[in-house]
Amino acid sequence: MESHRAFAADNALPFPLVADTDGAVAAKFGVPAADGSADRVTFLIGRDGVISQVWPKVSVEGHAAAVLAAVRALPPAGG
Repeated sequence: MESHRAFAADNALPFPLVADTDGAVAAKFGVPAADGSADRVTFLIGRDGVISQVWPKVSVEGHAAAVLAAVRALPPAGG
């Protein structure tokens, strides 16, 4: 968890990061784990609490821009 806190502080993230140390969250989302470490998968959860988009097998290059574009395309709250 310390590495997560440091990363969030270094990047001024306005939200907490979570460490899924036992793989329980990954399992609930159906993310396969190999050798005890889960694949990198991004889930975009809409304002309604429903998964809006999934990026399996995330590659770092261009990923943040793709996720940000998808977030900006979400319908407004209450709409």
